[in-house]
Formats: sequence, C-alpha cells, structure tokens
Amino acid sequence: MLINERDTRRERLIQVANEMMTAARTAPKGKGIDVIEAVMVTDETIKHLSDAMLTYSAKSGLKFFLRDAENILHAEAIILIGTRQQVHSLNCGYCGFETCAEKNEHPDVPCAINTVDVGIAVGSAVAVAADRRVDSRVMFSVGKAAGELGLLPGCSSIYGIPISCSSKNPFFDRVSKTPASK
Repeated sequence: MLINERDTRRERLIQVANEMMTAARTAPKGKGIDVIEAVMVTDETIKHLSDAMLTYSAKSGLKFFLRDAENILHAEAIILIGTRQQVHSLNCGYCGFETCAEKNEHPDVPCAINTVDVGIAVGSAVAVAADRRVDSRVMFSVGKAAGELGLLPGCSSIYGIPISCSSKNPFFDRVSKTPASK
C-alpha cells in the first residue's frame, strides 16, 4: 500500500484542529470556572467568515481586515475561541471597577479574568499546532467577524486561529491583493 501525504492532509489537519480545541478546553481557568467556548470552522463557513470580514472592514475602516479576509481562504480550518462573560466574585478591580457588582452594571465591559482565560486557551491551542508542525496564526480580525456573525453566541473576546498544512505558511509575509479604498 502507498499513501501519499497530499491525499490525507485534510484528515490530519482536522485531527489537529480537534486537538487544539481539546487544549483550549483543558487550559487552566480562573478559579477553575470554565467559561471558554471553542468551535471549528471549515469549508463554506470559512468563505462566509471571510465575507463578513470584508463587510466589517468597510464598516469600521480597518484595512487589515481586507488582507486577513483573503488570507483565511488559505486555511483548511479555523478554530474560534471566546469566553462567556461571568464575574468570579473576586472584586479584583482588574476590569476597572472596584467590585464585581459594579462591573455587572456595565455588561459591555469584559471581566478581566475571563479575558485572561481566553489568552491562556489560545496559547494552549497554538502550542498544539506548533507541536504538530501545523501552520497557524492568532487573528483578532477573524474573532471580531465571528462575533458579528454570532458564531459563538453569548461570547466576547473571540480570537480566530486559521490553520494550514502546506509547503509555506500562508499566514505570514502577507500582502493584500485588494487595494484599500479611500
């Protein structure tokens, strides 16, 4: 039997994506409270996400969304990691309010502990990608568009991690083919 690497690439990449979600799930969390959500985006949903990034760029004026929207079309899968908002009754003040009760009066302000939890989960996920020699890049832009689309309902502080298995990492040395409109 002869199995060509090119014929099994997608299957192996999806397995790594699943392992990345496991790493995000098992990453340490503040007070051990699990408020992390992780999903995998593939196929036509990547195109839908790319289109949403183009729309967000036009709305926000953020031009790097254009480059990133093109760039994720080279991904076989994208891992989205975000957090549901839940205060931890620590009254730590890291969010800018003295107490969690005061912070709760401002639901648009994320709990700092939750935000740190997302960072740790993202770090754990990309460590898996690195260990498995899969190309990846953490992208705020992908997470922002995913939030706009409601791909992680009830979550904020969402980040996207596109992954690829090719001869050159498509997520670095990126140049947009789309001219920035004025």
